[in-house]
Amino acid sequence: MQTLINPHILALTPYQSARKIGGNGTIWLNANEYPLSPNELLANLNLDNLNRYPEPQPQSVISAYANYAGVNNNQILITRGGDEGIELIIRAFCENNDSVLYCPPTYGMYKVSSDTLNINTKTVPLTAEFQLNLKEIEKNLDKVKVIFVCSPNNPTGNLLNKDDIIQLLNMTKNKAVVVVDEAYIDFCLDKSLANELTNFDHLIIIRTLSKAFALASIRCGFILANDWIIQSLQKIIAPYPIPTPCALIAESALSNTGIQIMQDKVAITLNNKSWLENELSKLQIVQKIYPSCANFILVEFKDGQKVFETLWEQGIIARNQHTALNLTNCIRISIGTDKENLALINALKNI
Repeated sequence: MQTLINPHILALTPYQSARKIGGNGTIWLNANEYPLSPNELLANLNLDNLNRYPEPQPQSVISAYANYAGVNNNQILITRGGDEGIELIIRAFCENNDSVLYCPPTYGMYKVSSDTLNINTKTVPLTAEFQLNLKEIEKNLDKVKVIFVCSPNNPTGNLLNKDDIIQLLNMTKNKAVVVVDEAYIDFCLDKSLANELTNFDHLIIIRTLSKAFALASIRCGFILANDWIIQSLQKIIAPYPIPTPCALIAESALSNTGIQIMQDKVAITLNNKSWLENELSKLQIVQKIYPSCANFILVEFKDGQKVFETLWEQGIIARNQHTALNLTNCIRISIGTDKENLALINALKNI
């Protein structure tokens, strides 16, 4: 029966999610999640209508997120996490011999989604400083319809220069859409490009509640774009993408109280990150700590493979980046609780 499957699908390499390769750890620092569940958001949820299909695009959630992001209601589409947004954009703008361009090292789903849809990909690596190589991008724009950039970037943690993104937007007018993945922007919200939607008709922004809002499990993401793009994406999104319980939790998270809870979590995360960076800097096995504007840090070790395997054996699961472009001996470490971060440092001291 395997011969009935599309040969293209059989040849695909799937995205290696943190849960797929997580092992049997007790301390999880590999998926850039918030380490604790926001249980305070779960009280008083009205779940009386679970026999009915959910609202296709819950207007209360759209209004709340529009208010948070500083955009209009008609500039938002709710998606099943940021990953569905990536796939929807490729489906809407690419066909036949079109291409998607992205800039490694970066988030792996840009390639996986393109490959799944049988769309060609082009890569223009980031510079040694993990910034856009605009000259090379300009040379590779032929047949490119979608460009993905991630800021703060995953797995490097740095922001892309805003002036470079603006230059990229000017370079691609009437040629391609530019998608800025802002999954981690809530940790540096003043650096968002959301206010540029009024200036660039072809700008798309991807957001999520999975990171700073500590709601990875409900799979709630957002596409921010101008109305013509949102209307086009609404034609191809699944009829009922957001389950009612997820929408209710999202609405609670986007209330004034919920946003304050999130901001408190961001402050805790950033303080814990500063402590962890300081402690890592004292270790002889650490070669370099890359600057990060997100809830994780990228660390280059003298022997990254040994460090990763030793932590793994002790149940401390980080994300090995050894095979990523230009990231030899690098490990991405999500910011955990005080106790988790201390356990990590103690384990590293014994290597």
